[in-house]
Parts: sequence; structure tokens; C-alpha cells
Amino acid sequence: MDRDRSVVYQRSYMPFSHFSGRFKPLLATGLSLTLLTACGSGGGDGSNSNTVTVLGVVVGEQQEKLEAALAPFEAETGIDVIYEGTDSFATLLPVQVESGSAPDIAMFPQPGLMADFARDGQLLPLTDVFDAATLSEAYPDDWIKLGTINDTLHGIWYRASVKSLVWYNPKQFEAKGYSIPQTWDDMTALSDKIVADGGTPWCLGMESGDATGWVGTDWVEDIMLRTAGGEVYDQWTSHEIAFNSAPVQAAFEQFGEVILNPKYILGGKVGAISTPFGESPKGLFGENPQCYMHRQANFIASFLPEDVVLGEDVAVFPLPGIKEEFGLPILVAGDVFGMFNDTPEARALMQYLATPTPHEIWAKAGGFISPHKQVSLDVYPDAVTRQQAEILANAETVRFDGSDLMPGTVGTGTFWSGIVDFVGGSDLEKVLDEIEESWPED
Repeated sequence: MDRDRSVVYQRSYMPFSHFSGRFKPLLATGLSLTLLTACGSGGGDGSNSNTVTVLGVVVGEQQEKLEAALAPFEAETGIDVIYEGTDSFATLLPVQVESGSAPDIAMFPQPGLMADFARDGQLLPLTDVFDAATLSEAYPDDWIKLGTINDTLHGIWYRASVKSLVWYNPKQFEAKGYSIPQTWDDMTALSDKIVADGGTPWCLGMESGDATGWVGTDWVEDIMLRTAGGEVYDQWTSHEIAFNSAPVQAAFEQFGEVILNPKYILGGKVGAISTPFGESPKGLFGENPQCYMHRQANFIASFLPEDVVLGEDVAVFPLPGIKEEFGLPILVAGDVFGMFNDTPEARALMQYLATPTPHEIWAKAGGFISPHKQVSLDVYPDAVTRQQAEILANAETVRFDGSDLMPGTVGTGTFWSGIVDFVGGSDLEKVLDEIEESWPED
């Protein structure tokens, strides 16, 4: 249906504004029983189906947790949420949109892909779905900006991945008399102390099949935030400054001070390139650990040995800041919901997703961190996850994974391969020049 045509729908289900208090709806006016809606460009058929379709990347056990988080919405409204999880999201969604069969809502794992649909006019703005003032009470400004394309809100964030974490074995730290570093210089001094004691400071594995290199890009992105700040970081990811500019080169060089130091990395640079990322933190454990620190996102907990107890055998601290003026920025990834078809059901679900309830349900089930300000730390099932959520909540600056914001030919192409080349011994200036040359013309 042409999205410029509109129809009036009569609905028998309970309007969103009449949900029980625990849902804390964001719209003061709520969702009325009679709602004028426009059919989205993705091909909503305008029928009174009382369903809402969602496409996302969450599958398996995580899908079960997502569906549990959506269950109260279905029970309260009578709306059936039809969720489809796929490992081929980035391939499948464009096909569905172009064929006129887009899902009502998509759960994007990357804001870059969401932005592409928004700029093409295929993803609907959410400015009349949410009240700006009350939305700001739910999300920090950085997360609202991450869902905004061309000054218009298009996405609501749900699940966050905290990347700026260093994992360590607290029992080994206590036994060796090591303290948690508060600054980058402290962390370097600790690394040198570990070397002097006959140990290896860092576990670091970059091997990830066709995606080998992303671990290194995360390091560079974290360092960029700490040495150049959020504004320059944004200029870098949007190509307002060149990939071979001085701030980027400085970040690579500082990463090189860690990964190219054979005494710092378990197995040296060859070990870093060849070790699978999921295997690398295992060196933290045992009576004689092979390494003492591991920088990786919160999801690495699912790769730890089964007998490892969070909070006892392993803990985290935030990757320290470098320049005082930039504080302690946090690098993140996550999932953001956008709407393709403007129906009362889709609007109601989007509003529900921006309330604390679905966040708290998944958080209690584990494996989930929320960017929502109204989600209590008490809902997280263990001390380590609570600490990660607290680190995110207290972040002075939040920025999304840079490679995911860049064009695919760069972010998941030459940036990944270039950092492997750099670690392998290639000339840094040549590596950066080649990445810069690969950036597609506007």
C-alpha cells in the first residue's frame, strides 16, 4: 500500500496507555483505540491482523529470553509478536524491504545498517511515537543520539554490549599483590611489574575466521576515544577526517606499544593473530596463569571455562583512561529497534520496548545489559554483570563500535585486514593509506 494513504483502524485490544503501572509508558497521551496510521513503505497490508512481526539476529537460548521479555506485552494487549531470528540478518532484511515484505520492526545489531534504511526513507521516524522529554528520562543522551539519523529519531536501544572491560583473576591479583590500575600509565606499570615477576601481562587472541582482526580494531577504537575524544572519534567514523590522519596513527601506535611488545602478549604477535578470540581468556586461570589481563567485551563470559565462577575466579575493571580531559569513555555495541510499518501494533510494541519491563526481564535471566536509565542494578543476577551495568551507567562518554559505523568495505574489510597486517609487521603508514584509499566515494 502507498504509505501516503491512511486508514482508521478500530482495535479491540487494550491501548498502551492503559497498561498497568509497571510498564511506565513513555507517551503521556498513550495509544488511542482509534488511531490514524500510514502503511509503511515496507509493505504493511493494513489488515486487522492483531500481530506485529519482528526480524532480528537473536537466536537459540537468547531468543528464548527475548520472547520471555515480550510475553507480558502479548498478555496485556492480545497482540501476537511473531519474531524471526536469523544469522543472515544483513542479507535477508534488504531483500525483504525491496520486495515489499519488510517486518513491522527490525532489531538491528548495527546502527550503520539502520541508518542506511533511514536515509533511503524506508525506515520510519519515531518522533511522533515517543515524547522527547519523557524519552530522555529513559535513555542517556548518547544512546538517544545513537538512534538518531539526520536529526530525527529512528531507533530505540534495547541490549548493550560493554566493550571497554579488562578481565582478570582476582585470586591471582591478590596472591601477587597487584592493584587495579586507575590510569593507562598505571596499567603500563602493572604490565611491566608482571613481566619483572616472570609473567605475561596480556591474553590477546584476534583469530575469528573471516572476521579475524575485529579484536584489534576494538583496541584501536578504545584508544581513539581515550586519546582524541568523542568529537574526533565521530569525525573519524564518519570520514570527516581521513583514516591516515594523525589521531588515528597515534591510536595505532599506542596499540602497538602493547601488542608488538613480545613480553606483553602471550605467544607474542604470532600468538595474537593465531589464537581464537574465544580461547584467549582461558590463560587467566589455574595455579600458574599464562597471563593476567584480557581486554574484551562482556559477552566473553560465555566463552569462559564452565567451572569459572564470576566474581570469584574472574572479575573486571574498566579499561583506564589515557588523557585526563577525555575522562573514562566506554565503547559499546548493541541492538536497536526500528520500525518499517506504521501500525498500532508496531507502535505499541516500540513503546513497550522503551519501558524498563522488557529490559529487566532479560537482565534477570542473564547475558544482558541494558542502556535504560530506569533499570535497577539489583535485577542483574551476579556481581560482575552488575558491575558492568554500573560501568555503562556511569560512563562519561559512550560511543558505538567504530568499525560497525563505517562502510562495510572499510569497517568489516580493510580495517580488519589492515590491523592484522600491522600486527604482522607491515608498515603502519602504508596500512593506513590503503585503508583510506578503500573508503568509498560519497
